[in-house]
Amino acid sequence: MIRNVFCVLIAIVWSMVCFPLAAMAIIFTGFKPSSSMYVVQKLWSPVLLWAGGATLVVDGLENVPAGKPHIYVSNHQSTIDIPTLFMSLKVDVRFAAKKALKYVPAIGWYMSLAKFVFIDRSNHREAIASLDQGGAQIREGVNIIMFPEGTRSDDQRVLPFKKGPFALATKAGVGVVPVTIEGSGKLMPKNSWRITPGVIHVRVGKPIDPAPFNDDREALMVAVRNVIIEQSLAMGGKGGDRQNAIAAKGLEGVGRGPQATT
Repeated sequence: MIRNVFCVLIAIVWSMVCFPLAAMAIIFTGFKPSSSMYVVQKLWSPVLLWAGGATLVVDGLENVPAGKPHIYVSNHQSTIDIPTLFMSLKVDVRFAAKKALKYVPAIGWYMSLAKFVFIDRSNHREAIASLDQGGAQIREGVNIIMFPEGTRSDDQRVLPFKKGPFALATKAGVGVVPVTIEGSGKLMPKNSWRITPGVIHVRVGKPIDPAPFNDDREALMVAVRNVIIEQSLAMGGKGGDRQNAIAAKGLEGVGRGPQATT
């Protein structure tokens, strides 16, 4: 209970310090959103993981592409996945987030200045416009992170994916990097204030080029999801129900690296 209260207080106070600081970094550098990444990745994220008692183990960083931007697609187990990915992926990156976060004091202000992609899933037209915005940012050289499950998993299994990230990848003509998180759901479960210190494993798979899928976003989605499931199982996770598609043929093992160790 004491750790729970401590972690929540640290998260609130540190966020109220870091996000205005990140916003100021953007303003003082001539409104360059990328200038805020140091604050978010080097100051905000490590403290949140420390407060939660998390030990981070990252595998597959050699698969993080250099130069050309990509879409990073990850499973989603916990709120702490966000600082986890910021720390793990040492690239200029923005999250696609629920539109409601735009109106949260400090955090929402920063996210707006940093040009995060806000998605209103209740409005199809606005959701499409948001994807167009994401495509424009990718063309400007910014990487995008998306959680295609649309919500956190209740039991750490990989949920079915939504097609939005793969439609964006197909439209923008950029590769998709599958990322798998294991352990965060045990450390900070969905719909619970219980925080249990532990190890969070992150595995970065090899980028998947959308071109061979011939604009078939569903086939691309299935291929990426199967890689994430494979990586989950390789790290001792629960995986998820596989989807069958011709797209997955020949991609068995893509993105699997050496077993992560603690």
